[in-house]
Amino acid sequence: MNILWLNWKDRGHPLAGGAEVVNEALAKRLAQDGHTVMFLVGGFSGALEKEERDGFSIVRVGGRWGVYWQAYRYYQKHLRDWPDLVIDEVNTVPFFAKFYVRQKNILFVHQLCREIWFYQMFFPLNVLGYLLEPLYLWLLSGSEVITVSKSTKQDLMRFGFDQAKIHIISEGIDIEPLSELAPKNLENPMILALGRCDPTKRTVDVMKAFELVKEKIPTAQLVIAGLCEGGYGEKIRGMREVSRYKDSITITGSISQGQKVALMQEAAVLCMASVKEGWGLVVTEANSQGTPAVVYNVDGLRDSVRNTETGLVCSANTPADLAFQIKRLFGDTKFYERLRRNTWKLSKEITFDNSYRQFINILKQ
Repeated sequence: MNILWLNWKDRGHPLAGGAEVVNEALAKRLAQDGHTVMFLVGGFSGALEKEERDGFSIVRVGGRWGVYWQAYRYYQKHLRDWPDLVIDEVNTVPFFAKFYVRQKNILFVHQLCREIWFYQMFFPLNVLGYLLEPLYLWLLSGSEVITVSKSTKQDLMRFGFDQAKIHIISEGIDIEPLSELAPKNLENPMILALGRCDPTKRTVDVMKAFELVKEKIPTAQLVIAGLCEGGYGEKIRGMREVSRYKDSITITGSISQGQKVALMQEAAVLCMASVKEGWGLVVTEANSQGTPAVVYNVDGLRDSVRNTETGLVCSANTPADLAFQIKRLFGDTKFYERLRRNTWKLSKEITFDNSYRQFINILKQ
């Protein structure tokens, strides 16, 4: 098959996240299977217009918002007769491919926006996006959909999508799980916040929770690893500067894959306070390195963490409860070891090979 994949960013984009890890892992396997895959995505500063990676091609047109119109124009000019299948990946806003492509098309939805509008956009665009989302979802509700969690499937059904047309595939990770668990340092526990500093990740809540943990566990350390720029990044750095626990807080900025794996192995717990996730891929990645997670009770994270079995899900999405759950985890060594062993074992089952088998079967239907 010739497969055209529409998304507003690729894995090379500065704002790339777990969704891009997933779609490019699947595209790589499609290419290995003999299929031809082209990503049509938005550009960014310093990006090449065209690029080849892992057997698939990337064409960049437009920017963050211009990509939707430019992708339509590029399709009409160059691709009208080329693809056998078009994947419209919904990452905030869909491409509405079903209304102009001639070929079979399918939506790939990691998560819906809803409340994220109020964290990523300013007034009145946040309100406009929030109000328009149900409308454009209704327009697309007859589509076939692939998603990665039960939470997103339920979200889609609330907006009129047919349950029978929503297919869930498992997530996967491209980090090799540890062959055996190594001991964790709970005498000087590291709390890890992994990912870009962003309002939707609520890094501020992690900082506040850490200060509450620090009152009870003086040896605790916090590492915030990932892109930390812009206004929100400045806010996080400012909070560190005025914190009485400043010397126990490290902000690394962007890190390499090797550094990420090393931090996950060293950390005693991964902490996530996101507004919403498709799954929360870094949870499973950390689990593969023997590190359990404490997370807010939101879509995606309640799927990737099985409460009291592989990690802890907050009862209330507040820094106070986040801190309480972290202290609870560290306060019972047997409980902690049981959770990390469970989550390590489960991570071995979450592979891209399994995900791809499910994915390609859906595409061939």
